[in-house]
Amino acid sequence: MINKSVVSLEEAVAGIFDGATVMIGGFGTAGQPTHLIDALIAQGAKDLTIINNNAGNGEVGLAALLKAGRVRKMVCSFPRQVDSQIFDDLYRRGEVELELVPQGNLAARIQAAGSGLGAVFTPTGYGTPLAEGKETREIDGRHYVLEYPLKADFALIKAYEGDRWGNLVYRKAARNFGPIMATAATVTIAEVSRIVPLGDLDPEHIITPGIFVQRLVAVENALAQSA
Repeated sequence: MINKSVVSLEEAVAGIFDGATVMIGGFGTAGQPTHLIDALIAQGAKDLTIINNNAGNGEVGLAALLKAGRVRKMVCSFPRQVDSQIFDDLYRRGEVELELVPQGNLAARIQAAGSGLGAVFTPTGYGTPLAEGKETREIDGRHYVLEYPLKADFALIKAYEGDRWGNLVYRKAARNFGPIMATAATVTIAEVSRIVPLGDLDPEHIITPGIFVQRLVAVENALAQSA
């Protein structure tokens, strides 16, 4: 019997090791798996490379992980926002590295990893400092930059519902990077509102098939378990 559900957040993040590359879903706070991030902070893994669209908001979720000193490098599109003071301070003090990736390139590089592609050519970034040191090519009269896939040891994502096989459905804009990150990580861990019986999810609504998910945890049940 396939059952990828775990009963606790601690079990969900078990095995995330020091120096791991971790993708974290979310567009700002929308779709960010904050409970899994809190569990990762408690778990203690450090020197992490984090791939996310942003670099934390306020002092919760990803920002809390940065504040705890667990992040060695951020790979993201939007590191600076009105409430990104934790990352700003760490970066100015040289305590965290930054790889800045245009948002479309970020998605394309994650998709490339999930699709098994060796690299992609993109026009975004050509002629800017982001293309320095990278291979470029002219194709049909347009200039492109060679970008390599972004893959991860682990992906932490948030979905609305899942079943014990790991099939996932999302809620509106909270989907964002979750589906492509699930394909690009060795171990994908999903935080869901609830786990439903097999057959309850409409196959037409399943966005991430269970083959891409190794663990999932229902947040309400996990919090009740730890209370």
